[in-house]
Amino acid sequence: MTVHGTDDRRTLTSLIVLGIANHVVLAGSRVTVSLDALSRGASAFTVGVLMALYALLPMLFAISAGRLSDRVGMLRPMTVGSAGLVIGAALPVIVPGLPALFVSAALVGVSFMTFQVSAQKATGGLGGPADRARNFSLLAMGYSISGFIGPLIAGFTIDHGGYRIAFAALAIIPVLTTFYLARGRLHIPRSETTAAAPASGGVMALLRQRALRRVFTINVLYSGAWDLHTIMIPVYGASIGLSASQIGAVLSTFAGATFVVRVIMPKLMRWRTEQQVLTFALLLAGVVYVLFPLAKSAWILATLSFVLGLGLGTGQPMVMSLLHTHAPPGRIGEAVGIRMSIVQTSAVAVPLLFGALGTTLGLAPVFWSVGVFLTGGGLLSRRA
Repeated sequence: MTVHGTDDRRTLTSLIVLGIANHVVLAGSRVTVSLDALSRGASAFTVGVLMALYALLPMLFAISAGRLSDRVGMLRPMTVGSAGLVIGAALPVIVPGLPALFVSAALVGVSFMTFQVSAQKATGGLGGPADRARNFSLLAMGYSISGFIGPLIAGFTIDHGGYRIAFAALAIIPVLTTFYLARGRLHIPRSETTAAAPASGGVMALLRQRALRRVFTINVLYSGAWDLHTIMIPVYGASIGLSASQIGAVLSTFAGATFVVRVIMPKLMRWRTEQQVLTFALLLAGVVYVLFPLAKSAWILATLSFVLGLGLGTGQPMVMSLLHTHAPPGRIGEAVGIRMSIVQTSAVAVPLLFGALGTTLGLAPVFWSVGVFLTGGGLLSRRA
């Protein structure tokens, strides 16, 4: 089958819609959990711990989730992951309080990862190799849409109904996806067994290559900047008196910008190389982070977040392109696996580190230090 066939088009559309629905829960949960914790007197460090929990279990169990989909297929893990999102989002409704938020964050994070690993594998199985880039681009644009919608739903329901209503609204969405998947009508192509490429020196052999080290370093900067925006904007917005709706809208403008830049990416690549785009994006992000502490209104903060989204939204496509360019033949998958490990490790470490710094030094030094790192990364990318 090719992606142009009726069955494959229907499957891809279903995977995108299911991904949007479940990712709305993840994106909305992050906002609701962080603001609920702040309303209960939590510090920036505590919020950082909560945000890190979303990535901790995925960091540990992503490989196991992939092996599970190899053994039992993709439909069952996707169903289990969707059901886990229901439980994770509903828990603070049943048991309000800070302890429940910790459990909810961990459960929502690992449940979405369980769904996502199988959904991405299913997407890659549609059509032939020539169709995969297009399929994954459409899936990524879907996640940009849900990244825009999730914070809006969270912010408005918090302001008009409170935190328990917000969590309840998020819990309803994966009930629908779980029911759809449990019916077993989603056609997913059978996975094909492929021979593993022989290891040639292990991970360290890849890390010894200068070009790949630079790509991985740039990936760390992109991931850290993205994760820090997710955790610090709610904290900073609350500190300058913004409402939950305003904070949700600010986060949504960031997601909207990532969608916009991914739509125009094919045209952008006609007149600029990956390295030039990465360099400009990192320098732009560095300037935005320096300006963040100067923003004292929702409109200015939203404008800066939109500009930041335009820069960071280019990161994943460009990094993936460079990995395929520089990785040795037969080891592209291993290089991509290292990148995924780095992303999840960053999602754990960055909230903890900068949450602690924000508590002890204040928010402005955190933003400025990240701005310096991103600017340095832009210069590194230019040299590469």
